[in-house]
Order: sequence, then structure tokens, then C-alpha cells
Amino acid sequence: MSDFIKLIGEQIRNIRKERGLTKEALANECGFQYSYLSDIERGERNISMETLEKIVEALGVVPAEIFNFSHANTDNESIEKRMLIESVRALLSGRNVEEVKFIHRVANDFVQTVDQTTKSK
Repeated sequence: MSDFIKLIGEQIRNIRKERGLTKEALANECGFQYSYLSDIERGERNISMETLEKIVEALGVVPAEIFNFSHANTDNESIEKRMLIESVRALLSGRNVEEVKFIHRVANDFVQTVDQTTKSK
């Protein structure tokens, strides 16, 4: 999908989180399936104006707020990075605490190793 659709999805996610809503709560309010809203937020759905209207109303914002990208980083690499981080978060959300702690330790060790290697060059 286009960067514009990804930005819209990202903006919807940001506003939803600012409002303290879960994906499930917003999906229910709009009459959507959870997976449909999830696809919208990831920029994997090209939504209709009617769908956008439902989201705007459920979020309690003016439509212009959905298109306000002043805080969005439109750099493709940054968008990809945020999407990958969200993907890792989603992957870990179904795991138990011990598994998440293990992954955190491995990731932390990896980052420290990369940082040390970079400093020594």
C-alpha cells in the first residue's frame, strides 16, 4: 500500500492510543471486526470515506486531525522501523512473562554487542 495509507493508519492508531482506547473497543464502536481495524492501522486496507467517517466519529475528532501529519515522520525507513517494532510487540503480546523477559535479555545483549562493536571501530 502507499505511504499515504500507512500514514492514515498510523494517525488513527496514535489518536486511538491517545484516547486510551484498545483496538477492540474502537472496532466495536465502529462496528468493525478487530482484524479489519488492525489492517487499517497497519496501512494494509484502502478504506472508504464511510469507514473513515465511522472512525472519526468513534474517536471524537474532527476529520482534519486524521490528516494532520505534522508529528509524523514520513521517512520510509522510519515508517518501516515503526512497523517492525509494532510487529515485534504484537508477536510478544501472546507470550508469557518469562518468554518476554528472555527475548528482552537477548535483544539487550545484541544491542550492547552492536554498540561495543561500533565504538571500537
